[in-house]
Amino acid sequence: MLSIIQAAGWTIWFIILCSVICFAIIGERFWTLRRKTVLPPNLFVDTVEAFRLQGATPELLEKLRANSLLGRVFAAGVANVKSSREVMKESMEEAGRAVMVDMERFLTGLGTIATVAPLLGLFGTVIGMIDIFGASGPQGQNPAQLALGISVALYNTAAGIAVAVPALIFYRHFRGKVDVMVIDMEQQGIKLVETLHGERK
Repeated sequence: MLSIIQAAGWTIWFIILCSVICFAIIGERFWTLRRKTVLPPNLFVDTVEAFRLQGATPELLEKLRANSLLGRVFAAGVANVKSSREVMKESMEEAGRAVMVDMERFLTGLGTIATVAPLLGLFGTVIGMIDIFGASGPQGQNPAQLALGISVALYNTAAGIAVAVPALIFYRHFRGKVDVMVIDMEQQGIKLVETLHGERK
């Protein structure tokens, strides 16, 4: 591996940095966006039961906020349960927008890496081509310099693509996952509003 990095030249370090950031984001988002931690399966039922037993107490609100991202949305609604249906719904929508920002955290960076990594590979390719042309002289081409230029060009191109492909795949995966969970969150929020205001049982 070290020999490949040395053969690829100094430009490969930009791509290596992108790869480290890319896989750090992928690991963090996999951990953070687990469905059971974002949308606990029994939270709706537990929230309704707790509210009917003790009302909108500070303890219940704090417990909901600490529970999960969906819990933060529910806490905003329960805190305004004595207001009208519209006010309760608006407060949950505001909390939902803040939660959505948390769910989309670092995804812009992942998408940027998917775009930039091939360009960095192309940059390395250009540097390699410059080395190839620099190997030409009045006495002909320097074989060692020519081989170095070719290795720089090819390794950087391959590395840029190798980083960009998983970055793009996981960027689209996480975007789709966030969209699905946001819709589920909205549906549960509406259901909570209607249940606490007596429109549903």
